[in-house]
Amino acid sequence: MSDPQNDDKQSLIETLKSPPKCSMLRMIVVGTLGGIIIWGALNIGMEYTNRSDFCMSCHEMVQPFEELKQTVHYKNRSGTTVQCADCHVAGSKTPTDYMFKSFQKIMAARDIIGHIKGTIDTPEKFEAHRLTMAKRVWAQMEKRDSKECRNCHSFETMDPDKQKDRSVVKHEGAIEDGKTCIDCHKGIAHKPVHHLLEGGDGAAKTEG
Repeated sequence: MSDPQNDDKQSLIETLKSPPKCSMLRMIVVGTLGGIIIWGALNIGMEYTNRSDFCMSCHEMVQPFEELKQTVHYKNRSGTTVQCADCHVAGSKTPTDYMFKSFQKIMAARDIIGHIKGTIDTPEKFEAHRLTMAKRVWAQMEKRDSKECRNCHSFETMDPDKQKDRSVVKHEGAIEDGKTCIDCHKGIAHKPVHHLLEGGDGAAKTEG
């Protein structure tokens, strides 16, 4: 007398070895469509939460955004502008960038917790935490070789004839020393606090 359990196992194994063609095709179609829908939803969610309006839905972010609006990175003679995500979330030009961008979004959950707890919900609290927050951003940008900056700026495409002599010298030195943008350009989009760093590690404060 045969064992029903062994018969069931044998039947399952045979099915896996020779699955019906229509079922396999159905699985491929459903899997592909499902993947497209999930990927599209993730991208839509990513782009939606990258909007400055979304960032400012937490009122704590209004203050730094107003500071940005006073700088050349927001309004200038060429009409180019940056938003919060351009500097605080890496552009997804490569698969690696997309992974980092997703990681940044996960880490942003910390901001939600801070919003709920009221960590920086007043100008006074914001100022008290400003240097700590800035150092965290600077460290992250340095680790990424200022990728957020280099999405728009590049040593290779800079025209030294259109730069001040001092800028040309500084950029040439940065290339030779292997420095990254944030090493010298810390006070360019918000209220400068790099002069508060210990050991004088607070180069540069110019928008130009």
